[in-house]
Amino acid sequence: MTYEEVLKAVFPLLDGVDLASCMAVSKEWRDIARDDYFWKCACAKRWPSICKRPNPPTVTYYKLYRTCYKRQNHRTLLPPRLSFDDLEFFIDIWTEDRLIFSEVVPGPVFSPGIPPPGIRDLLGFPLKALEYKMTLPVEPRFTVPVSQTVSVSVLVGRKDSNRVACIINKSLFDYIDRTSYRAMAYDYLDISPAYPFNSGIRAWISLLFMEDGNEGDIDVYGIEMDFCDVANSKEEVLWLLDILDWK
Repeated sequence: MTYEEVLKAVFPLLDGVDLASCMAVSKEWRDIARDDYFWKCACAKRWPSICKRPNPPTVTYYKLYRTCYKRQNHRTLLPPRLSFDDLEFFIDIWTEDRLIFSEVVPGPVFSPGIPPPGIRDLLGFPLKALEYKMTLPVEPRFTVPVSQTVSVSVLVGRKDSNRVACIINKSLFDYIDRTSYRAMAYDYLDISPAYPFNSGIRAWISLLFMEDGNEGDIDVYGIEMDFCDVANSKEEVLWLLDILDWK
């Protein structure tokens, strides 16, 4: 089997991204990879029904793939209309009917995602994630019995307009991940009716803990909140908060 025959046997097995990478290897590879049959194979992997037609809906399958494939790059956003200086967060945590944590947290304190020195090493695994996470060190710490139901509510207030929006409404910490030392809860955001196509977006909140020595208790040293379904940067988080249903 010749060198060219090997490439022609391999190229139909590749997806469009890998096939495009092959086109950058050399002029010879590019000339072979331009064969529209290979791009039909790539399109068939991504959009099988489109290849049931005898001819591509565009001039070539190569053009079809280039037109329809969307790269997973962050879009450039306009500067947010909100800033964390304008915000404050109201966080309340209960075990069953007993309030165990209640704080008003200024936006700049809750926003960075990287806690101050002294607690950074404790967070370990959570800091390695790529998402933008808003982290609040808890001092003094509090202990939560895992045998009890724990719930959380989070409201956010705008100091520029004296309005409030709900982020999390009495959601339960119903999942404990002992590999990353966190208990997690979530709720669906109330988005303004002016943005009807943005439903189903979740806010996640985690209790970051260390083992208490007592198997039935967790020692909470931090609270973390994120909107990783749709917002992975400070600007995206601020735009998301901007479209909440403010009252």
